Amino acid sequence: MTLKSDAGSATLEQVAVRAGVSRSTVSRVVNGGHRVSPEALTAVEKAIAELSYVPNRAARSLASRQTHAIALVVPEDTMRFFGDPYFAAIVTGINDRISASPYMLGLFIASKDPDDKAASYVSSGNVDGSLVVSHHTSDAFVGRIARTTPVVYGGRPMHPRPGECWVDVDNVEGGRMAVRHLLSRGCRRIAMITGPQSMASAVDRLTGCRAELADAGLELIAVEDGDFSATGAEEAMRRILASGAAPDGVFVASDLMARGALIELQREGVSVPDEVAVVGFDDSPVASSVSPPLTTIRQPSRDQGAAMADVLLQVLAGQNPPRETVLPLELVVRESA
Repeated sequence: MTLKSDAGSATLEQVAVRAGVSRSTVSRVVNGGHRVSPEALTAVEKAIAELSYVPNRAARSLASRQTHAIALVVPEDTMRFFGDPYFAAIVTGINDRISASPYMLGLFIASKDPDDKAASYVSSGNVDGSLVVSHHTSDAFVGRIARTTPVVYGGRPMHPRPGECWVDVDNVEGGRMAVRHLLSRGCRRIAMITGPQSMASAVDRLTGCRAELADAGLELIAVEDGDFSATGAEEAMRRILASGAAPDGVFVASDLMARGALIELQREGVSVPDEVAVVGFDDSPVASSVSPPLTTIRQPSRDQGAAMADVLLQVLAGQNPPRETVLPLELVVRESA
């Protein structure tokens, strides 16, 4: 059986010719990279990229036994996964769809270790498809998983491969919305606490923030990475205050980080929103539990999880869902700004 690209632009044989290896070597790379020399692996991966080759998943499923299992892969440590409300919402949405399908859902907390058991298990033919959330540019093992199963990403990948699907919100517009609201409140000295710049969502929210300020003839007076954690944001807010930047508005790229920023502002006796207005991002349960309640950008995390599962189920059924799905955002105004 010849495996062709989904777009019909290249075949397994063409990849083999371009790489200067046998068809069976290309097949082994596509199916996980086992028993292939580093030189051959590099040559095949280069040929795949040059030819925009994407394995025909439907053809592969006819040639192998389906497992009726789907992996949810989270490249984060367990404390972050279980401590961030974003993950609870997105997993709920995913499970809503998978539980109503013939598939079982398995959770895999993956690490950056090249011999990580979770990544090895998922990439060894034990699942029919994978859902990946909270991925970073440094997560090289995701490429290994993507060579062996269809993958749908929660969030735009920094460097998407041909044929990959993702579900996200317009994070650039979200950054603009947050800053637009701060400007409407009269803020002119605006700082931002970002997430890690190895993540597309963090990069895009910072991009939107800067773009909206530029349209107003302004610039950020301070930018600090809060690592998408409450503790990281406390430290980031401490650095901003210690720098003497004296912001009158702060955009914080997640509600969990905003909680940390509020703790530090309150510790320093800074009144919110009278002295510093704060806008978060997510509209997670954190937003309504902090004091003052948080003005934030609502992203439909549960709907995102459901949409991710829907796209993957369509791929597994041999259909051609949209490669990019972008869900709407909404400004939710509370007392912090």
